[in-house]
Parts: sequence; structure tokens; C-alpha cells
Amino acid sequence: MALDSNQVTYERRGAAALVTIDREERRNAVDGPTAELLADAHERFEADDEAHVMVLTGAGAEAFCAGADLKAIDTLGPRLESSDGPLGFTRRTPSKPAIAAISGWCLAGGLELALWCDLRIATEGSRLGFTERRFGVPLIDGGTQRLPRIVGLGRGLDMILTGRIVEADEALAIGLLTEIVPPGRHVERALAMAEALAAFPQQTLLADRRAAIEGLGMTLEEGLRLESEAGPSTYADAVEGAARFAGGEGRGGAGAGA
Repeated sequence: MALDSNQVTYERRGAAALVTIDREERRNAVDGPTAELLADAHERFEADDEAHVMVLTGAGAEAFCAGADLKAIDTLGPRLESSDGPLGFTRRTPSKPAIAAISGWCLAGGLELALWCDLRIATEGSRLGFTERRFGVPLIDGGTQRLPRIVGLGRGLDMILTGRIVEADEALAIGLLTEIVPPGRHVERALAMAEALAAFPQQTLLADRRAAIEGLGMTLEEGLRLESEAGPSTYADAVEGAARFAGGEGRGGAGAGA
């Protein structure tokens, strides 16, 4: 699972695994070899017990990712029916949180990669959209399923059907983005957020995350049952946390958020 190409880099930054698509000359568009390297990076992250959050970004300031490299589309053909997803890992669900650090264009499959992440930080002026609509290229890296779950069916269909470009301010307003930061600060902010998430008790954080994600396809009764399953396994952590709070830690919201 070693990353032997500079097209995708994997770096440990504290509690985070920083994964960078480094094809700046192609607006970080993904071809077949790059997709394989992205899959390797995700496997490395999952196997790294000290990496609590994955931060996914693109090299340079112009683009997070412009999607599939249409000039090398033939190299992605073998991956179309892959259980992992054409762009590397888009049909997997990560077991730990992931944050997209976006600067500039976030288009087509690149937006699908960003939607794969739990949270999305973008710089001012970033633009997002499914521009493959105009070329007749389908969304097959999770976009039709993840976007409506994040912004709702109505807004999701608006972006999916029209292929229009959404500016960062609108993306924040509809819940597509988590936060907007000044130019050049996206990776820094995502890494800081990763450290904040890693500082929380991990067993309960991961249990709550799993219940939220998996519960979306369930009835309320089924979802509540799933949520309750975490109670016994996290009880010791809850007792310890309650004792720390009773002792004065975290009063007034200190330590909350990222």
C-alpha cells in the first residue's frame, strides 16, 4: 500500500492523514493510476490507528479536483464496475471522519470526492458543481446519493439536473459547505479541525458518527435501536466524561466544537 507516485501524497500531520491529489497541471483531475493511488491512500488511512481523521485536498489554489480526467477517460474504464468506485474509494464508507479542504474549482467527480467526506472546508471564491451534466457523463461516484442526504432532495436535484455552478457563499447557506476560510487557509483549518475531533473520546465519537450515517436508511424505530446499541459499549467513557464535567471541565462550552 505504499504510495510510489507523486500524483497522490500521504502525509501524517499530527492526528490527521493529509491526502493530496497532486496533478495541478490537470486541475487535479483523476485518471486511472491516480484513482488506484487514492484507493491505496484510503487503505493506508484505515490501517493507521494513529490517524484519526483524513484530510483530502488538491495541490495548488486553482482546484480541489476537476473530476475524472476526460483526456484519459479510457484509463478509468476498468474501474467503472469496481466496488471501490471509479475515482478510488467513492463507493466505500470510511470508518473514521474525513474532511475535504477545498480551494478553487470542485467539479464533477471532484465534488463527489468532497461529498464522500464528512465535512467540507472551502476558501472564499471556491466553486462547486456537477458540470459533467453538459457532457452526458453520469454521476457514478456517489453524487446522486450523498448530495441529497446533505442538502435535501430539492436542492440536490437542482444541482444534479442543471449542472449549475454554486458559489461558496450559496454552498455554505444550503449546508453543502461546513465553513468558508480566507484564500490559502483551507488545509490549515482542516488540520486544526482534525486535531479538535481527535481530542474527543474516540469510542463515543465514532459510535455517534456511525449511528448518524447508517440511520439515514432506517425507520425512526430502527435508527433509535441502532443508536441505543452504543450505550453499553460506551458507558464507561460516559461515566468518566460525566465525572470530569462534574469536576469543572468543559463548563460554559469550553472544549466544544472545532
